[in-house]
Amino acid sequence: MGIDTTENIFSRLESGKIISPNDPQAYKMLEATFATKKLLVQMNNSLSPTEIRDLLSQILDSEIDESTMVFTPLYINYGKHTKIGKNVFINFDCVFLDLGGITIEDNVLIAPKVSLLSEGHPISPDDRHSLVPKPIYIKKNAWIGANATILPGVTIGENAIVAAGAVVSKDVPDNSIVGGIPAKFIKSISK
Repeated sequence: MGIDTTENIFSRLESGKIISPNDPQAYKMLEATFATKKLLVQMNNSLSPTEIRDLLSQILDSEIDESTMVFTPLYINYGKHTKIGKNVFINFDCVFLDLGGITIEDNVLIAPKVSLLSEGHPISPDDRHSLVPKPIYIKKNAWIGANATILPGVTIGENAIVAAGAVVSKDVPDNSIVGGIPAKFIKSISK
């Protein structure tokens, strides 16, 4: 079974296909990362909320609504697989690895030092350098606490809260609070 080189590597990543380290298009990921980094340096050194939104819009290749606030620094390895809704707040020093896809719906709060990691690697030592993309989905009005890590393939439910420092490896139901390492259900949120 050979590598399908007819489909763009970014399309393959977005559709969840594993990318081997010897993929003939793997260099494109590195090139894209450096192009993103160039814009990140400008964005992370800007003092203007409007300029930050404009540069982030360029990085994501989609317009960031003026109701969304981003406190820099923010680190993203690609950008074009991240979608951010309206009235989102992203605090200082967050890391988004988005080759597998990250969707952040409206009214989401993301505290400082949050990591959204939509990429991982196989367990097998022989395949460890392959890239396994799995999307992260954060639904409306969720709150991700400081220094939390959301792992590949996780959905955070609507109105859910992820406690500070949690490592989330499984989906979080709507209207619930999770915390710990690994994150576990703490309680339901009543309206």
